[in-house]
Amino acid sequence: MSEFLRTPARLKAIADPLRSQILSLVLERAATVTELAQALDRPKSSMAYHVDQLVGVGFLKVVRTRKVRAIDERLYGRVARTIVLSDGEMPTGTLMRSFLAKAQREAVETDDDKMRSTIRHARIPKERREEFWQRVTDLADDFVTLPRDGDTVYGFVAAVYPTDHPTLPETKEASS
Repeated sequence: MSEFLRTPARLKAIADPLRSQILSLVLERAATVTELAQALDRPKSSMAYHVDQLVGVGFLKVVRTRKVRAIDERLYGRVARTIVLSDGEMPTGTLMRSFLAKAQREAVETDDDKMRSTIRHARIPKERREEFWQRVTDLADDFVTLPRDGDTVYGFVAAVYPTDHPTLPETKEASS
């Protein structure tokens, strides 16, 4: 199930790096404000504020409660597995660059686990771009549904974007 960004409030909510981390953590399982605060090394009051913001725009909801020392503790879960920015909803150029910058900032490299990346250019019609992007989106959806049993959290980022990459001129058949 996907959730769309459709409003400036939703875009603002997800653009905050801490809120993005919260959404990522609760993708695995529902969590309390206390658990999120511990995982992200933030004060509980600050975490409660950010969780409330995500609830307010409809990205999180209370999925269950439990009693802890006579207090009802709320566990928050995502409303959808993926959050989608559709063409025409928001200015995508700046947002896409911020996604790529975020991926660059959060990527860590260890001796035994290097980042895998590639970049390619192709001169294709817009219709083919849309077909290709649908395949990439399906792959990203598959990525987030993989079993969560590894020791490392991996990121996946993809983009299809217009460039000013040069092209060769059309060839002219040599006349014989």
